[in-house]
Amino acid sequence: MSRETRHQEHIGPYRLLARVAGGVGTVHRAADPDGRDVAIRLLPPGTYDIAAMRNVLSPYVVDVLDGDDAADPPYVVSRFVPGRPLDESLTGPLRGAGLRQTALGLARALAALHQAGLAHGDLRPDHILVVDGAPVVIDFGLVPGDPARDLRAWAANVAFAATADPRCLAADDPAAAAGDAVPAPLGALLRAAADPAGALTAAELAESVAALTLDTALDPGLDTGLDAAPAGPSRDAVPGAGVEEPRRPEEPEAAPQAVPQAGAGAGAGAGAAEGGRGAEPSAAAATERARAHELAVARAWARLLTVMVVVIAVGVAIAVPLAGIVLSLVSVTVLRGTSAGWAAGVARTAVTVPYAAVAAVAVTLGLAGMSVFRVEVDPLGACAFGAGAAAGVLWAAPGVTGPRRHLEEVFASVARAPRRIAVAGVVLGALALVAVVAAISLTPTLAPLYGLQSSLESGVARLQAALH
Repeated sequence: MSRETRHQEHIGPYRLLARVAGGVGTVHRAADPDGRDVAIRLLPPGTYDIAAMRNVLSPYVVDVLDGDDAADPPYVVSRFVPGRPLDESLTGPLRGAGLRQTALGLARALAALHQAGLAHGDLRPDHILVVDGAPVVIDFGLVPGDPARDLRAWAANVAFAATADPRCLAADDPAAAAGDAVPAPLGALLRAAADPAGALTAAELAESVAALTLDTALDPGLDTGLDAAPAGPSRDAVPGAGVEEPRRPEEPEAAPQAVPQAGAGAGAGAGAAEGGRGAEPSAAAATERARAHELAVARAWARLLTVMVVVIAVGVAIAVPLAGIVLSLVSVTVLRGTSAGWAAGVARTAVTVPYAAVAAVAVTLGLAGMSVFRVEVDPLGACAFGAGAAAGVLWAAPGVTGPRRHLEEVFASVARAPRRIAVAGVVLGALALVAVVAAISLTPTLAPLYGLQSSLESGVARLQAALH
């Protein structure tokens, strides 16, 4: 516990459990009267417009649901929903739909803050949570700021997301620092937002970003200008913490938000209690949240259906390696070609072929090498599992995201209709089960290249005999 609370068990109706973060004040994990996880941020003495914070309604801004700026010390409370800071969640530069989603979500977050008469004042990557690919802004209204400073911070953070280069955050011209990593239309908006003499507002910025169509922004949800921000995103996630329990039907839905936080403490938990909001969300905000939730559900189903396809591809490659590899090569090339052009699709698939070949050889030799430990693996089976590894690389290995992403985009439209979800789920689930059973129980065959099959089988057998 912090010095202020180590002898306390409660703050208001909230039971303190543990300290989980620092920053502006400290954050304690707590439980509300109904037993739900919440987070309470204790703030330094000062004046905080908690009433205005609670009136911010956006899927992209943390939802402050309770607090007391007259308490000793002042505090705010939010509902717990897992999320990771932008600087921790980036595995590389964002492109296409991912970059547009981040830019649009941040612009809409600032528009909502400015509409409520607030400014963030210190927008930086550790104040931006990523929940299911959508940005959620935290820590607003805790330090002095103004709309112009927020817009420049927007440009810097978008440039950082496009490059994963922290130098963009301190650059006078974020668009120039990002260079070719930012598409020209978005780069123009970055320059306009960072211009100290500019008259651009956050609302105008959000409208301009929503109108952009980046080359690889194929997500149907993004085409509507709505990002799939999950219902109830909050602050930084506490390691090992779970998602809040489902809302009961009679409970009104609150805008997804969480405890503001500044400075250190990225990766700490934050949550919120559900009571205490006086004003009901507007119909427009409720409609936007409902559509955003629908998109999040559609994406989840799209991912599941895509996983089933990958399982089928790997199973087929194990059972009939030659046919399975050819089928995977054709499929991933078609998926790439329909979005990026056939020449680019063929070229990108060709680049992944050596990667897949290395995986096939490594798995085959690894299984054959188990003979050192007196574990005998069927030589042809070792080759077949190597082919399965190659198919897995072609679809979804680390660094190979194109086919999987394009397939998710195809399934995203299917997942919007319950009947089509059911049909696709049953068909693909059955095929995946058949593929797994076939991979496990059938004798692999490289038909019609029986000579190649014989050579591979005898070669692996000789290796096993040498290692025995």
